[in-house]
Amino acid sequence: MTEPSTTGPDPTGPSTPEPSTTGPSTTGPDTTDVAEPDLTDVWEPHGSAPADGLRPLYAEGLDLRVSGAGTARSVADGVVEVSAEGPGQVRIEWRLPCVDATALWTPEPRGTGWLPAAWSAPRRTGLAAGAPIAALVGTGDVALCAFAADRPDVLAGAGVVEETGEFRFWAQAERRLTVRIDTSRRHFARCLADLTAWWGDGRTARIPDAARLPAYSTWYAMHQDVTPERIEAQAALGKPLGLDVVIVDDGWMTADRTRGYAHCGDWEPVSLPDTAAHVRRVRELGVRYLLWFALPFIGTDSAAYRKLDGYALAEEPQLGAIVADPRYPEVREFLTDRLARAVEEWGADGLKIDFIDRFARADAPTAGPEADCTSVDEGVELLLAAVRRRITAANPEAMVEHRQPYTGPGLWPYVTMVRATDCPLSPQENRQRTVDLRLAAGPVPVHSDMLMWHPAEPPEQIACHLINVLFSVPQVSVDLAAQSDAQREAIAFWLGIFREHLATLQLGELRPARPDLGYPLVTADREGTRVVARYAALPVDASGSGWHTLLVANADADPEVRLTGGGGAAEVTVRDARGRVLREGEVELALAGAIPVPRGGLLTVRRR
Repeated sequence: MTEPSTTGPDPTGPSTPEPSTTGPSTTGPDTTDVAEPDLTDVWEPHGSAPADGLRPLYAEGLDLRVSGAGTARSVADGVVEVSAEGPGQVRIEWRLPCVDATALWTPEPRGTGWLPAAWSAPRRTGLAAGAPIAALVGTGDVALCAFAADRPDVLAGAGVVEETGEFRFWAQAERRLTVRIDTSRRHFARCLADLTAWWGDGRTARIPDAARLPAYSTWYAMHQDVTPERIEAQAALGKPLGLDVVIVDDGWMTADRTRGYAHCGDWEPVSLPDTAAHVRRVRELGVRYLLWFALPFIGTDSAAYRKLDGYALAEEPQLGAIVADPRYPEVREFLTDRLARAVEEWGADGLKIDFIDRFARADAPTAGPEADCTSVDEGVELLLAAVRRRITAANPEAMVEHRQPYTGPGLWPYVTMVRATDCPLSPQENRQRTVDLRLAAGPVPVHSDMLMWHPAEPPEQIACHLINVLFSVPQVSVDLAAQSDAQREAIAFWLGIFREHLATLQLGELRPARPDLGYPLVTADREGTRVVARYAALPVDASGSGWHTLLVANADADPEVRLTGGGGAAEVTVRDARGRVLREGEVELALAGAIPVPRGGLLTVRRR
């Protein structure tokens, strides 16, 4: 569901690794007693002067400075690893000429497409919010400089130094910090892939196959008006279209329909009587079942509020709830029991865990004597580990969905899919958010925000909605019973493409073009299959001998698809948005010119 408004209640396997409690980890939080960096005490000079207390450190091609004890070592051509240690805050800062730069890429929504000034507000990341990674992208989509930090709780800045025309990066954390800096000038997506692989460290949760299959969500289609009958009807309609998972969102735990959070916390299936039988009926259709939980919220109208009111991390009066403090064992045990019941007792296939980012607070009160950890991040990790352990003990294939902005590698051991944050009926935004997530999420499957559209939407535009999230797992949230035959044909055709080419679309090498323009062309390659999504009137590169099958999905109004760089004879098939064949035949690629492909249609080229 959606991020709550601040002005009113309008919301929208195997064993899991234990959180580290003995020292810093490259993927989990540093669980020592560390105060969160304070933005009022950031060493942030204006202009070109280095921050106070920094000393030069040699690294080829970089003006590199560190505080405390620092080291730099080369780990690959154009890739250097820099570490700093010391009491209090440590900082690593580096600069390079800002030449031929086009965009600063970051994984935050709306975070890409411009070059900020060096004095812009820094980014704060933590276990429950954001990921410490960024890239300065230049002409030709090369990474002029990409970097990632080895811990989630980092304060980082980047921007143009006005006096010198340089681009400055800096990262800051408590007591120890390591960053990898990549200036190899490869495609920025490849640099980011290497950096996220560095994060991996073997701690990623086992990903069930179902986590990569198209899903139906109740949120936009039903909001809180969920009933067993409505859910089962949509699951039955969605299965033959290619929707293999149903995600039941807000509303199942309350009869209230005002879209607030005052009834969160008890997690009793008020709107889903005989829950186990209902879940079983959905699963008998061949559809997996996930249930939504707003994990941090304890609503003021819940019985749980009277039990946990004394353990509030924050008050959220505009939402009718408190944020429970995970540093207390009693809070974690209560929430774990509530969430695990969905899998253990009702037979659900997993959980949609929402609003983890609400735990990320710089104003957290000092923990009381009943707490067993002082860091909120450590409490969050202990809570998510306990939930993961319980549900996978009941069902080794259990799934867990998270959502932007809580996407960083510290959460990878506890999540099997991550969804783009809400952007209803905004195909371009959904495209940019899912591509950005793909570049930062490493091995974790990326899901689109739920696709919705007006009942009068033409099949061609429905196809474009799906093409805009082609390189993620689509979630659909419309009344399937209200769709026309033509609309259903478009849904079924494109979901079939998602399934048939899943390995290339989700696991292939991703090469999005022009982040400064919102990715008007995106390509994925894997084992001889190349898939290109075209969102603007741009030519498609058909060069190279590495492909035998080329698919071009056209989401632009311009139907003239031009293939460049290719040669030899090939079989060509053109389908419209509903999958109907419009053209078949053989062409000579070097002479093909423009091939007409309608909006929402698909061109398939197979070399003989």
